[in-house]
Amino acid sequence: MDITYLGHAAFKLRGKLATVVIDPFDEAFEKSLGYSLAKVAADIVLSSHEHGDHSGVGRVSGTKARPEPFIINAPGEYEVSGVSVFGLASFHDNKEGAERGKNTIYSVHMDEVVIAHLGDLGHVLTKKLVGEINGVDVLLIPVGGFYTIDPAQAVEVIEQVEPTLVIPMHYKTKGMGKAFGKLATLDDFLKEAGIEGARREKKLTVTKSSLPEDREIVVLER
Repeated sequence: MDITYLGHAAFKLRGKLATVVIDPFDEAFEKSLGYSLAKVAADIVLSSHEHGDHSGVGRVSGTKARPEPFIINAPGEYEVSGVSVFGLASFHDNKEGAERGKNTIYSVHMDEVVIAHLGDLGHVLTKKLVGEINGVDVLLIPVGGFYTIDPAQAVEVIEQVEPTLVIPMHYKTKGMGKAFGKLATLDDFLKEAGIEGARREKKLTVTKSSLPEDREIVVLER
């Protein structure tokens, strides 16, 4: 499976049987995010919540096998094009959604690898969620704070999930506008995690047999 970072919290997972895109952003958010969404096609599109920087599902085209992508935007269990997706209910804040509403965590099972995308998670995991999200190989985790968990909370969630590979997302970059200016940077997270000289890749190819023995943080670049 190939994992490509599309910017902010958006990723493309390309497996043997299908391609999955997670949390594409609306065109209206490109200027404030400092990213443009490249033309992308997928069999399955996941959206963690309805905010425009995570719900631009209409911008993703279909494939030859599935001309219209299958859209998943709510908790539940799904089996599409040989890919299993489990959506887990969580919150966008630490007040059970009172401030920013609900958020869906997705656990994607494809090519014998389990990838978890936490969306805009706003709290550390409950014991129930830890049990439900068990067995994660690759964790896509927000680290910027303000709208999501912050760097310290992200480190705590990583310890809760115990993944093999960690890919940070949803952090401040130079091209961002004022709306996202309060986010912590990638360096803030890496410092909190005690990481120097993190591995950086344009694309990450993952198989079950290639997973490292020890946990590793990988920075995917646009």
